[in-house]
Amino acid sequence: MSDHAPFDLVPLDHVSVTEAAAWHQVVVASVIHDLPGVPPPSHGQIHARLTKPTLESRQLNWLATGEDGVTVGVAGLRLFTSPGRDHLAELELHVDPAHRRRGAGTRLLAAAVAACRTEDRRSLIVAAPAGSPGEAFCERWSFRRVLTLEHLILHMDKLDEAALRRVGDADHPGYRLTGWTGTVPDGLADAFAAAKNAMNDMPVGDLDYGSVVWDANRVRAMARVIDDRGDSLLTLAAVHDDGAMAGYTEILVPQGASSRVQQYDTAVVPAHRGHGLGLWLKAAMVGRLRAEHPGVVEIETDNAEDNVHMLAVNRELGFRAYRRTREFQLDVPLV
Repeated sequence: MSDHAPFDLVPLDHVSVTEAAAWHQVVVASVIHDLPGVPPPSHGQIHARLTKPTLESRQLNWLATGEDGVTVGVAGLRLFTSPGRDHLAELELHVDPAHRRRGAGTRLLAAAVAACRTEDRRSLIVAAPAGSPGEAFCERWSFRRVLTLEHLILHMDKLDEAALRRVGDADHPGYRLTGWTGTVPDGLADAFAAAKNAMNDMPVGDLDYGSVVWDANRVRAMARVIDDRGDSLLTLAAVHDDGAMAGYTEILVPQGASSRVQQYDTAVVPAHRGHGLGLWLKAAMVGRLRAEHPGVVEIETDNAEDNVHMLAVNRELGFRAYRRTREFQLDVPLV
């Protein structure tokens, strides 16, 4: 991975306001070009992402600048640190479309791969929109395609109101719904952590994503990370009469007046599957969003293309597919 293009790489130890603004400008140009119709992140979101702590990981960042000092590309490498995932790194790389095919992306990738070797990371993963220049870039540098994600959108103004009421009013004997914003209440923390571990059986294709073990401290830490970024995490849970948490669903509301929110996890614990809890939870969350965040008009979610059950749940609720993402993995030789 070498080239002779006139670009300088600038490692960012502490991201300044000016550097965050340059990063934001590149990401916005990249998203608008590669993902038309997808709202680009705000400057505040980018600044928070670059300057706030992440959960059980640390971040290495680089700018690629041209001879005139203008930032033309950015790369962020997330190094996971928890047991079960400390072999793994995740790369986000953007090059301004006006400056592509001149070697900036190659220089940034080379820096990330070198860092993986230094940090003993055998697996480097990166996501790219299907059919995009990013996908071609990954294939050029011998990344393996390991997973395809279907992105779906639910338009709140196009909901089937009768169907939504039918799902929301369906009887689920032995279960009740409870919800919170941000950090889980202390009395539910252990049960929530146990339910979180149900996500470990979600389809991940051939992705070497490792394993995550949740406990009460970890779920609290995750909520703090999101709160520190200025975002809000809404959670609804189905609790069984015996006190066990049978399932949950989460929605991330980005900072600012965003009209589109992101679905985070939805999971039902194996012992409680087959009772329609996933659909019930998601329908109830729609109602909660309407009541608490009336400015929200769209919910975006993604599912692995072989996650047939959750795709069916989302489509029944009214989600419709609108794009795909490919997950790629590079097996990094450690020398």
